[in-house]
Amino acid sequence: MLPYTVNFKVSARTLTGALNAHNKAAVDWGWQGLIAYGCHSLVVVIDSNTAQTLQVLEKHKADVVKVKWARENYHHNIGSPYSLRLASADVNGKIIVWDVAAGVAQCEIQEHAKPIQDVQWLWNQDASRDLLLAIHPPNYIVLWNADTGTKLWKKSYADNILSFSFDPFDPSHLTLLTSEGIVFISDFSPSKPPSGPGKKVYISSPHSSPAHNKLAAATGAKKALNKVKILITQEKPRNHMLLLYPREILILDLEVNQTVGVIAIERTGVPFLQVIPCFQRDGLFCLHENGCITLRVRRSYSSIFTTSNEEPDPDPVQELTYDLRSQCDAIRVTKTVRPFSMVCCPVNENAAALIVSDGRVMIWELKSAVCNRNSRSSSSGVSPLYSPVSFCGIPVGVLQNKLPDLSLDNMIGQSAIAGEEHPKGSILQEVQLKFLLTGLLSGLPSPQFAIRMCPPLTTKNIKMYQPLLAVGTSNGSVLVYHLTSGLLHKELSIHSCEVKGIEWTSLTGFLSFATSTPNNMGLVRNELQLVDLPTGRSIAFRGERGNDESPIEMIKVSHLKQYLAVVFKDKPLELWDVRTCTILREMSKNFPAITALEWSPSHNLKSLRKKQLATREAMARQTVVSDTELSVVESSVISLLQEAESKSELSQNISAREHFVFTDNDGQVYHLTVEGNSVKDSARIPPDGSMGSITCIAWKGDTLVLGDMDGNLNFWDLKGRVSRGIPTHRSWVKKIRFAPGKGNQKLIAMYNDGAEVWDSKEVQMVSSLRSGRNVTFRILDVDWCTSDKVILASDDGCIRVLEMSMKSTCFRMDEQELTEPVWCPYLLVPRAALALKAFLLHQPWNGQYSLDISHVDYPENEEIKNLLQEQLNSLSNDIKKLLLDSEFTLLQRCLLVSSTMLLALQAAVGSPRPGPTLLREVSGDCGLTLARLYGDESELHFWTVAAHYLHSLSQEKAVSTPVAKEAAPRDRVNNPLDICYDVLCENAYFQKFQLERVNLQEVKRSTYDHTRKCTDQLLLLGQTDRAVQLLLETNADNQHYYCDSLKACLVTTVTSSGPSQSTIKLVATNMIANGKLAEGVQLLCLIDKAADACRYLQTYGEWNRAAWLAKVRLNSEECADVLKRWVDHLCSPQVNQKSKALLVLLSLGCFSSVAETLHSMRYFDRAALFMEACLKYGAIEVSEDTDILCWDVFAEGEPDAGRANVGRDAAALQRDVLPGQVTVGPVLQKLISAIYADYARSLKNLGFKQGAVLFASKAGAAGRDLLTELESPKQELTD
Repeated sequence: MLPYTVNFKVSARTLTGALNAHNKAAVDWGWQGLIAYGCHSLVVVIDSNTAQTLQVLEKHKADVVKVKWARENYHHNIGSPYSLRLASADVNGKIIVWDVAAGVAQCEIQEHAKPIQDVQWLWNQDASRDLLLAIHPPNYIVLWNADTGTKLWKKSYADNILSFSFDPFDPSHLTLLTSEGIVFISDFSPSKPPSGPGKKVYISSPHSSPAHNKLAAATGAKKALNKVKILITQEKPRNHMLLLYPREILILDLEVNQTVGVIAIERTGVPFLQVIPCFQRDGLFCLHENGCITLRVRRSYSSIFTTSNEEPDPDPVQELTYDLRSQCDAIRVTKTVRPFSMVCCPVNENAAALIVSDGRVMIWELKSAVCNRNSRSSSSGVSPLYSPVSFCGIPVGVLQNKLPDLSLDNMIGQSAIAGEEHPKGSILQEVQLKFLLTGLLSGLPSPQFAIRMCPPLTTKNIKMYQPLLAVGTSNGSVLVYHLTSGLLHKELSIHSCEVKGIEWTSLTGFLSFATSTPNNMGLVRNELQLVDLPTGRSIAFRGERGNDESPIEMIKVSHLKQYLAVVFKDKPLELWDVRTCTILREMSKNFPAITALEWSPSHNLKSLRKKQLATREAMARQTVVSDTELSVVESSVISLLQEAESKSELSQNISAREHFVFTDNDGQVYHLTVEGNSVKDSARIPPDGSMGSITCIAWKGDTLVLGDMDGNLNFWDLKGRVSRGIPTHRSWVKKIRFAPGKGNQKLIAMYNDGAEVWDSKEVQMVSSLRSGRNVTFRILDVDWCTSDKVILASDDGCIRVLEMSMKSTCFRMDEQELTEPVWCPYLLVPRAALALKAFLLHQPWNGQYSLDISHVDYPENEEIKNLLQEQLNSLSNDIKKLLLDSEFTLLQRCLLVSSTMLLALQAAVGSPRPGPTLLREVSGDCGLTLARLYGDESELHFWTVAAHYLHSLSQEKAVSTPVAKEAAPRDRVNNPLDICYDVLCENAYFQKFQLERVNLQEVKRSTYDHTRKCTDQLLLLGQTDRAVQLLLETNADNQHYYCDSLKACLVTTVTSSGPSQSTIKLVATNMIANGKLAEGVQLLCLIDKAADACRYLQTYGEWNRAAWLAKVRLNSEECADVLKRWVDHLCSPQVNQKSKALLVLLSLGCFSSVAETLHSMRYFDRAALFMEACLKYGAIEVSEDTDILCWDVFAEGEPDAGRANVGRDAAALQRDVLPGQVTVGPVLQKLISAIYADYARSLKNLGFKQGAVLFASKAGAAGRDLLTELESPKQELTD
């Protein structure tokens, strides 16, 4: 007989329910694609794609108030693998750092016993990724080492701190929201606490007119404030901030401390609850009080694209305006159901998750659709949105294949592109955005709960067994959960009032009862329903009975599921036949009041079967004897046939005798027998003097256990006729249940203050759980899940499946039984995760692309290979079809694999086949899109900038005719790097953006200080005429009138003659030496000495200001010199921001320096892929005459601006041959060989021999020894 296997494995888990008010802000969406949120004292982790619960972390003793995923902005390798690290904080001031995959706490931090106000991981330096900044009430910020729990420093402030926010462009700038206003800190550093109290400002009350909204410097007198409702948050571009009020969002420009935009709610609109700014596009996700999520995108203006020699727009932008572009459906808000918080996907910014107070998690995804321009209302005043001309940073044609819903920046173009003046020669498609609900996770409803596990697994029901748990709720519904997966199997709305109890009648049916609220006479409406689970059909078991009667106290189904005992509070017992739904007996009025009842496991079914089988066998024998031709038939065969027939008829024709016991108010035990319609009183046992009023009974085998009001347990050995009383001192014993399994004598006893597990055979307590001591929750109901696992329903709205020890432990995520595959390489062991990444990046050793890793020579055990294959199998069929297309190039496969796998289950792929242009152009983006797949923040930013400037380089090389050369700068501006990358953008685009910004500042100016700041900015930008106009507007009564008048004269009359320049430069130098840095820099800019001004700024540590000034005032060569000095500063040990330095080098076109720096940082995989991309785009070309040619193309095309000189002598690296082209000597050839050789070694360590052989052969002499080592086993095998 073949063995039959069925999946009935049940692991420890927690089913969560409604949230606590403290959990309102405890939610975060990690770069790994997982969402974590707090549920009472638990931390729940779910997958954002499939909405499945992957982990429940339980160690906090108080409600969780904050959760924060660790950032993924570091290079991942064996030493720094992909890991799921999460910090959670509770109201008692404890912070726990978790290894989420293993379900263990790595570190616990405690400073005070008050709620943590805010917590955030530091992301701004490469030295350590273990630093955690936390706000400890009332006014402390503390920096912790989250790996060791060591406190690095602590700083106190005068006011109570509510939250904080880092400047995403400058990590030394920290903003604190306090109870009195806002505190700006400009010297934040991980090495030491801030030196001073910071700059404190107050916020004037919001007003409908933005001119009345400004930040006012703190004075001695405390000003009345309207406090900001929610955490202040930084927004792009640089030095902008959002302030959220219930009915409006203020956009502040911190350079002038002035509101430059207001997003107001209409009079009948729903107030704001939360706002999250986007990074990829200038948009805002807003959550409203009705649970509606809206997306607002900044309105487009075409003035930003005017060239430098064009006249400025006579009607500049009056205000930053954000138009409503999409909104999702609202939820039904009640007193107990309301939206709590919202989080957005940090990788793609095209999805938002709404956390609702009742435990629901709703995942809304943005979808784009090409719309008909004629259908758009021209009177709406809203500028249209256009799809971007590029896909993942590379321009593509309309008919070329792309994934428009991959991310927000692939759905809509930059705001300014969608203006009235469209780029010439480009075809723009207008799109509309809409929210689509793609995931929903429902929690348990609010307590009370009544739980009951289905009948246990036996050898007879193994083929159809499912571990189902029925949960009766306070709203009258019954939820059935499948405990293997933890998912809701069915939700049945059965009753109109609270469910009090459930009893299973089979594996597919159960009885549940509910009682309404008593009337003045104490009578209720009883509802007793029989439910068939497969169909969901329910019938009133007691028919018309149930109105205006005493409430049902309990129902008990007999061991053979034949009979049902219904116990009432003030009414005699009723006995029912479960199979026919008929009443067998209603006891007389003088029947004793029942306090506890239990059916006996003993019955006479076996003897009845034997009698019936004997009768049928005798009849069969008589039939056989009468026929001589059948005399050879053996009686054993007849017996088997008759047994099968008897079993099939047993449930209909046989009524076995069963027994039950109950106790009355005096503690007397009654033993009754039920057989068919007959109910007989068998025995009465007088009360035990040591026991109080009996509250519950449990019976298994020869053991009967009674519990009383005083917490005593009495164990009766029926076979030995002895009893033993055990005082537990735990008060009322509310319930006793035996564990399933033959010979298993374990039982669980439930008390008012907890539960205990006992071994009734040894009469010993196995484990104990007490509310207030071991746990913070109170137990509402208990049951057994399997023979060694218990189920606890608690008042925190959760249901826990625990081991018999009843200790709350987390589980390993890779041990979970999930109904849908989950793409999460973070769950793999480090080598496997990196091996899968290498496998997806390229398969150059294969003639044909494959998604079958079993054919790869991978020296890991089969279990690891199976896990890798499961991850690959999670792709949709459409994606697999694209990947297996033989026309796709190697790097294009990387692009499509990487960009779609994060949306593997939902991605929609366009139908047109890619043309050869796309095959050439997208090949450099494998790292960019793989970064999206793995949620790798560091690689995402690197490959975004690299793809943009590599494409710009290819465009520069393609320019050959004078017409094309003239059009090239215009095209460069029409498709610039997004402004979220700030100084990494092209110079022309950056300059235009800064001009637009100062225009807006000028329009909003309302005070003299504001006007003076605008004047200073205009002078730095070279807009002298407009600066003079503002200087001449100074009122004669102003104390600065004379100085401003003289300054206007100076600006107007300044000449480029030698003496005047020397004088002004001398004055500027003296001013800088005497602490007037800003004024001296301004004078130097007046005489076109901005390069000197940048050097002074860098000397005095103003590196960001120097980079800004270089981008807006210097030509490309001078700007490159300034930025290269900045790169050296970023690479210094004191700063250690080499990742940022790499991005600056990419923006300069110093590709060889980027490769060298990557290699020196031991980023071998990224260095090799970048070198491959450079070869593909012609940034580095193999020459017939020499080894290699290197092209360095930069913002404006000057021949020498892109030369690399970081870390070594530039002359050793390259020498000039032609303008824009350099010949590379053996130094760079050696670097390339070293990169390939080291990458080959890393592939060998990961187990990918084929890839290691390929790159070792590319490395030339540097990889010869490695190549010999890799090929030697193959040669030995051949010999």
